[in-house]
Amino acid sequence: MSYDTDLQMFIDGAWRSGEGRDAHPVVNPVTASAMAEVPYATAHDLEEALAAADRAWPEWRSTDVEKRGAILHKVASLLRERADHIAAILTQEQGKILAEAKAEVMGSAQLFDWYAEEIKRDYGRTLVRPAGQLSRVIRQPVGPVATFSPWNFPIYLLAKKVAAALAAGCTVISRPPHETPGCATEMFRCIVDAGIPKGVAQLVHGDARMISSTLIASKEIRKVSFTGSTPVGKHLMRLAADSMTRITMELGGHAPVLIFDDCDLEKTLDMVVPQKFRNAGQVCVSPTRFYVQESIYDAFLKGFAERTQKVKIGNGLDADTRMGPLANERRPEAVGALIEDAVSKGARVLAGGSKGDGGFFFQPTLLADVPNEADIMNEEPFGPVAVTRAFSTFEEVMEQANRLPFGLAAFAFTENGRRANMIGDLIESGMVGINTFAISVADAPFGGVKDSGFGSEGGKEGLESYQVVKAIHQA
Repeated sequence: MSYDTDLQMFIDGAWRSGEGRDAHPVVNPVTASAMAEVPYATAHDLEEALAAADRAWPEWRSTDVEKRGAILHKVASLLRERADHIAAILTQEQGKILAEAKAEVMGSAQLFDWYAEEIKRDYGRTLVRPAGQLSRVIRQPVGPVATFSPWNFPIYLLAKKVAAALAAGCTVISRPPHETPGCATEMFRCIVDAGIPKGVAQLVHGDARMISSTLIASKEIRKVSFTGSTPVGKHLMRLAADSMTRITMELGGHAPVLIFDDCDLEKTLDMVVPQKFRNAGQVCVSPTRFYVQESIYDAFLKGFAERTQKVKIGNGLDADTRMGPLANERRPEAVGALIEDAVSKGARVLAGGSKGDGGFFFQPTLLADVPNEADIMNEEPFGPVAVTRAFSTFEEVMEQANRLPFGLAAFAFTENGRRANMIGDLIESGMVGINTFAISVADAPFGGVKDSGFGSEGGKEGLESYQVVKAIHQA
């Protein structure tokens, strides 16, 4: 299957290609070879994009919500029509299997549909005042927005930002990662073909440091939304402080999974193993630290290892592949170093543990008896590695679950209703899944606490993150 896309930027209502600009290779993670080159934005490109976003904002914010919604619905329709094409590009750029890539495109369409309708339900409120007086609270779009999205879900996480911002009445300048420019470009083709007005939605490729420092420091950008690592997020926060720019940060995680002895073990294993190796573990909410009650620990390890060894790795375009390669050449080395450190400190390798053949492949891996001193128990592996430890009491496992500075997602498997309620209350995480991994849905907020960031995307909260609150008092 050929890499069928024309890598371009979209600035001030026009598509732009190389035209003398610097370019960066786009690498297929299966072969580690370049497929194409993506043009990088110049300083002049960014100046034009900022001017266009600022110029287009007054008209877009005043556009009737029915018209805004109709455009977003059309984007959703085009995404569904082009899902096979976009998914194939996504798989070739990022490595995930084709079924996961298509599901991501379809989920992105759902986001555009959901926000197209949610903006129609964006109500203000009136306050109780004496006769003849009126106090009301309204929400208004914050203004031009800069979005920065990662390579692990390059369509869905971009859509989550852009759909909400456009629905709220904001203009948008988006910078996707250089690993996955093609699928992002194809999503913007859907936005353009849906009839978005000139200057309202813009796409720029290029150097992350140059683009982020330029956009965040500009007087035009009123809001920044970033999904990525905690260190980069903290750097962008410092930049935003100088310009007092509002920010939403969805940063790293290291999700604990609490497995209690009253769960349906076989059913639980059938859920957790595929979820662990979804997108080769490159998921910010991936289940990673498995804490298993002592009485079922050995059985859990045996069942997990057997299932892990059956996960077929290969080209994501092949129908029988269940896990593709990692997204770039940095990831196999980083994952391998974490495993080596864990083994040196007493962990046991029960499955996998090494690189695959060629490309950026890494074997699905299960580690047992991993001590807290191991780096992998304290740093997000962002790869196909499950780490396990046994626990005895509820108090002990809650302490372990909350031990790290991360708090994006957490999961638990138990049939005890009271215990489930306690976990939901006590665990320090922005999202909790109990007997389920379905925590990223259009109508629910998605975000973390502690070093995993702040603010939410998705749901009503995602729309509100692109709005400012105004109180109007009239006597």
